[in-house]
Amino acid sequence: MSSQSPDKRRKMETALDQLKKHTVVVADTGDFNAIEEYKPQDATTNPSLILAAAKMPAYQHLVDQAIKYGVAKGGTEEEQVANTMDKLFVSFGLEILKKVPGRVSTEVDARLSFDKDEMVAKALRLIALYEEAGIGKERVLIKLSSTWEGIQAGSERSKQEVVYSSSSFAVACAEAKVTLISPFVGRILDWYKESTGRAGYEAHEDPGVLSVTKIYNYYKKFGYGTVVMGASFRNTGQVKALAGCDLLTISPGLLAELSGDHAVITPTLSEEAAKSCDLEKIHLDEKDYRWRHNEDRMAVEKLSDGIRKFAADGVKLETVIRVRRLLIGRRADVTTPLASDRFIFFSLSSESQEKMLSGKNGK
Repeated sequence: MSSQSPDKRRKMETALDQLKKHTVVVADTGDFNAIEEYKPQDATTNPSLILAAAKMPAYQHLVDQAIKYGVAKGGTEEEQVANTMDKLFVSFGLEILKKVPGRVSTEVDARLSFDKDEMVAKALRLIALYEEAGIGKERVLIKLSSTWEGIQAGSERSKQEVVYSSSSFAVACAEAKVTLISPFVGRILDWYKESTGRAGYEAHEDPGVLSVTKIYNYYKKFGYGTVVMGASFRNTGQVKALAGCDLLTISPGLLAELSGDHAVITPTLSEEAAKSCDLEKIHLDEKDYRWRHNEDRMAVEKLSDGIRKFAADGVKLETVIRVRRLLIGRRADVTTPLASDRFIFFSLSSESQEKMLSGKNGK
């Protein structure tokens, strides 16, 4: 039996190890080599993360395999690119699931954010690709935008994750029985810093931290099944201030900092404490939701900004695929490694890519 006191043992543990005792730690990355290092329970992806990972030479084989799949499916070029995108997102998810014991989240194209039926169709398509690879839907979360249409799409399918924008959205998600919501702590902080001119906030007054805390307490007080996953952290102070939250998705850089930190972590959120909070239960229909959302300037601006940025990165990823298709098309065997072409492709400027796609490259 160890003679060390509990306090001394806690001080010897890393902050990450302590955090894992109170919260499900999720890796926020498409780089599955980083995932293996920090051993999270789950992992999240988005178009920006997949775009970054797809540019890494280590993952080029996944891009090539996805392109081969898209071509084999046939149809127009647009249809082949769409099928390639779906396959690529799922391929990264499948590799991630080899590294984590829990779930992976895969995002529906942000350009579908205002079309409920298309979001549902895309979600079913992604789930079907996972199932074809032998992965059950219980290990997959489908990520949707926090529009009214996204919430309704989430209410139609189990295992849906919706990216958070406002408190009214959080209530609507709970009533729609969405599996999980993901408030972007850092993005909320960014907005307040820019709007107020303040250089920074302490963790206990951080607007993003306070937002997650309020939602967590509301859900636990009134017994909702929807769980909360804080995301988009700017520093480890935000992470530590939300110890006890259902899940926290953390970038590799911050996971590394927590791994080297031996400060004592004390849970700040708990179901027991939430039950005693002075909160009023409310109900929102579509009209109420849209009005409350409209009155929240931060939510309006950050939601539209997030959709635009994820949509833009989706378009960039499609460009990567289109250029890569042309490079592969010059080879007799699609499966042949393209080391030299990789170097050429990743050195191309945007102007060069456009010329190649338009056939004006002189070759």
